[in-house]
Amino acid sequence: MKRTDKRDKLIQVGKQIIVQQGFNAASLNEILTAAGVPKGSFYYYFSSKDDFGLAIIDDFARKYQNKFELILQDASVTHLKRLHNYFASGIADMRQCDCSEGCLMGNLAQELSAQNELFRDRLSQIFLDWEEAFAGCLDSAIQMGEIPQEQDVSTLAQFILAGWQGAILQAKVSKSVVPMETFVQFLFARVLTN
Repeated sequence: MKRTDKRDKLIQVGKQIIVQQGFNAASLNEILTAAGVPKGSFYYYFSSKDDFGLAIIDDFARKYQNKFELILQDASVTHLKRLHNYFASGIADMRQCDCSEGCLMGNLAQELSAQNELFRDRLSQIFLDWEEAFAGCLDSAIQMGEIPQEQDVSTLAQFILAGWQGAILQAKVSKSVVPMETFVQFLFARVLTN
């Protein structure tokens, strides 16, 4: 196995364990055993568990940004349909994991933001990037006449991200996608109307 393959395997295995157990509860020994990688190799790639956690965050953010771009820049559908498709994809993901995982970034933000400034700063930047992606789509929707001109896209994007993250959290607690579906229905029926 190549060195980069081992590093990537550690990140992927670690990501899965952390999304299920949380960062603090996930032990390095468990991750190393699941990845089939010796402890010495871990410290070759990562200087600490925090360094490893930041690598997981960066990996997730990069892949999730690709998903964002694929859905929110889909020129074959309207801008509001792009947003709807994004939420439908999130609901499908939650159904697939039986509402047990949620959003890794949201999970880590809840667990670590008050404990670790490096994690808080990185997670905050990711959420800002997501807000910008929503704002870009919303701005285009305004230009196309899909939503009213008087909408403040920056504030609306913050509202959407906060509401969506809250709906994901409630879906985990209730073990049901209903909170997510309710958020989407309200958003499109009451907020994103022309």
